[in-house]
Amino acid sequence: MTAPVSLPEAFRLQARACAGLGSPFMARLLPLLADRLHPGTALTDRLFGWPRDLTARGDAVPLRLAGGLHALVLSGQDDALAAAYADWARLSDDALVGAVLEAMARHQAFLLDWLDNAPQTNEVRRAAALIAAGHWLADRFGLPLVLSELGASAGLNLLWDRYALEIDGHRYGPDAPVLTLTPDWDGPLPPQTAPEVTERRGVDLNPLAPGADRLRLLAYLWADQSDRLARTAAALDAAAQRPPPVDRGDAAGWAEARLAEPRPGALHLVYHTIAAQYFPAETRARLAAALQAAGARATPEAPLAHLAMEADEATPGAGLTLQTWPGGRTHALGRVDFHGRWLRWTPPAGE
Repeated sequence: MTAPVSLPEAFRLQARACAGLGSPFMARLLPLLADRLHPGTALTDRLFGWPRDLTARGDAVPLRLAGGLHALVLSGQDDALAAAYADWARLSDDALVGAVLEAMARHQAFLLDWLDNAPQTNEVRRAAALIAAGHWLADRFGLPLVLSELGASAGLNLLWDRYALEIDGHRYGPDAPVLTLTPDWDGPLPPQTAPEVTERRGVDLNPLAPGADRLRLLAYLWADQSDRLARTAAALDAAAQRPPPVDRGDAAGWAEARLAEPRPGALHLVYHTIAAQYFPAETRARLAAALQAAGARATPEAPLAHLAMEADEATPGAGLTLQTWPGGRTHALGRVDFHGRWLRWTPPAGE
């Protein structure tokens, strides 16, 4: 059995992950906290006494604390911390971590409450993969789409057809998009066949509202990534005007009900992006069984597709796989950066 990861090591592991995802601020701050945090306060005693997995594979405790600190900055609750965050690159290590530790002492109650919730980022750059796959499916099946997203959070990626994807001057998406995604693209261009979405719905254990939960969704982004903050804010603005429907519940039971009947005249697309790893094994097994059962009922007039953008045993990034019914054929569409910064598009030749 693998030994549990200590709190300092969890902070260092998360720092390395943040460095790989383009956040030098988090890569610097988290190791400083690993070295300087000690038991002795209500907040640090809770951190050091955390009963479950501290890492991103479990409860992501370093990201919970970092999100709470960022929320203090974004909400204007701590001017001294906001000043340190704004000037972090020029501050000494002692000055930076000192400002954070002082803020932790001033806002213990707020941060203790914040630790109760798992991070939810709803990264909209992942929609680049959804847009490409949506065009591929529209070209292949020639049918409108019904969308079902598992682990939808606030539903920002339920709205992928309202975003645009731009690749080397080629544009995919509406004429007046909510935002335009420009990932580093490698591979052939997707087909230009535009998908039509006729219905969309998602599920999440803890769905967030684009308006009421705006601070929480922005706070889990990293403070030095202003482009992510601006992009997510734009998506939240649009979603708040027409909130996408996201139900509260377990993904397996919801999917079983959603897949119970075929959708004649439409392609039913079930998808998830960096969510399945957080589902319990029983949920994953029930989902697989529900998809296989629904696939067995699928017809050319009511086909089914399952798109997964998830971590696997390969690198870099996440695998992008698609299974379609009737037939149950699996297509390896490529690999995607976890935050959607790049996409290696490798659909089957001739498709």
